[in-house]
Amino acid sequence: MLRLAMVVSVVAATVLAEGFTFTIGNPVASQDFRAKGAAFVFRTEGCADPAKSQISATAEGLLKGERKSLTLQVMAMPKPGIYAVFLGWPAEGDWIVNLKGTCAEAKAGALVPIGPKGFIREASKFFHRPATDAEIETSLKALRQRGKK
Repeated sequence: MLRLAMVVSVVAATVLAEGFTFTIGNPVASQDFRAKGAAFVFRTEGCADPAKSQISATAEGLLKGERKSLTLQVMAMPKPGIYAVFLGWPAEGDWIVNLKGTCAEAKAGALVPIGPKGFIREASKFFHRPATDAEIETSLKALRQRGKK
């Protein structure tokens, strides 16, 4: 019994040390037909009660040289901790989805660049806090440079 208590303590400490964060994937990863039209899905990790997570998303972009910020629809999937982000930005311009979340006192953030073929997983950035304005601007600049190649 003592060994079991020690193992549970170690596992709990490992989860807390890793912190609250997001993992992104294709809409099919949600295994829910309601996510079919989503730009991408994501799941929360490191949250003891994912159903109580508070999640929001904005599209941050440049459209015809003008900086824009648009609130996006985030739909909770039936399985707690899994969410879908739906398209809510124009096809033209450069766009990054800025995810923000809280779970109890923990915070998480992610910047997910959007390319012509959808989200760009390898260029996404993940944080144990919301992204800063400077990080958003740097990611938009990198996305613009990527598009010029």
